[in-house]
Amino acid sequence: MSYRPFVEHLVGSVIERPDLMEIEEDFRGHTRTFNVKVCADDVGKLIGKGGRVVSAIRSVVSCVAAKEKEKAFVKIVTE
Repeated sequence: MSYRPFVEHLVGSVIERPDLMEIEEDFRGHTRTFNVKVCADDVGKLIGKGGRVVSAIRSVVSCVAAKEKEKAFVKIVTE
């Protein structure tokens, strides 16, 4: 089961330009990694003060994955 639509919804609800968001999903074994790329103006909103927003997103995605006996990671890709 892919959690990509769920991650897209979570990230898209936080940022101002969800149309510019790109998410790549890498699946190896029982581990999924979501590489999230957003426009430069939205990176700060996605990370949040002290990293609280991205930490919350990571926790929720990790909990959903744990129900399926998998691990999931959310990484923010910056250039």
